[in-house]
Amino acid sequence: MVKKGKMLRCISSDATISAIVLDSTAIVAEAERIHKTAAVVTAALGRLITAASMMGIMLKGKDDSITLKVNGDGPVGTLMAVSDSSGNCRGYAVNNIVELPLRQDGKLDVGKAVGKNGLLYVMRDTGGSEPYIGCSPLVSGEIAEDITNYFAASEQIPTVCSLGVLINPDLTVRTAGGLLIQLLPFCPEEVISRLEKNIAVLPSMTSMLGSGMSPMDICRKALDGFEIEVLQEYEPEYRCACSREKVSRVFATMQPDELRELPDENGLTEVTCQFCDKVYHFTREDLEEIIRQSRPDDTEN
Repeated sequence: MVKKGKMLRCISSDATISAIVLDSTAIVAEAERIHKTAAVVTAALGRLITAASMMGIMLKGKDDSITLKVNGDGPVGTLMAVSDSSGNCRGYAVNNIVELPLRQDGKLDVGKAVGKNGLLYVMRDTGGSEPYIGCSPLVSGEIAEDITNYFAASEQIPTVCSLGVLINPDLTVRTAGGLLIQLLPFCPEEVISRLEKNIAVLPSMTSMLGSGMSPMDICRKALDGFEIEVLQEYEPEYRCACSREKVSRVFATMQPDELRELPDENGLTEVTCQFCDKVYHFTREDLEEIIRQSRPDDTEN
């Protein structure tokens, strides 16, 4: 049985603040199980996947998707996370194993693993001819601050983003989650002041989840003093969209000579999905069939 996350999307009754809270423990645990990441990589990738899931439900179209890519100068390399409009997400890190000393406060040094110099890319595919692509410079490499900066710099939306992943001694995931709060247009100063006071004393996501708080509990605490209306609840999961058919379609875009060079000495071509590690095998005959269907004139006699 697939374990799912728990996500809540709500709005203040006066329509001045929107909030999304996600308990992504099950999602990040599945990512760690698939990729067998080191602790600091699990924390970094888990934060990005959590952010992607929350941003995914902000999409309007059923078939829309969002991709977050972090290109930092740290040893983890590129991080990628993708979500659909229901918050179902997947992701990977170029380097799964990175070992770094803990920070002075005893926490994982995600910022050093990701790097403080680089870019955060946000790509929204809404079915048009070209996807929307925005980017902003990394602020800290801690992911949450970088997401906050992206919304402020690229979309001019005042945003609060909190992300956290707590790792057990055996490298499994204890808790993971995220909070995304945005000010809506014409938000008055007194609302902003009240929200700032709430955020200043808000515990970390991992401590709130670890104490047994639900997404609704966290939302109420973050928006203390405001009346809240729940817009929708979600149960997102780690879900990969790969298939043998999709790999075949990629092969169909290649030149016949390129395809015929792929098989190894046993006549096999192996393709591994970066998101779920599933392996697809194609024989030399399979590739010839793809060439025959896509380019009939290039089929060998």
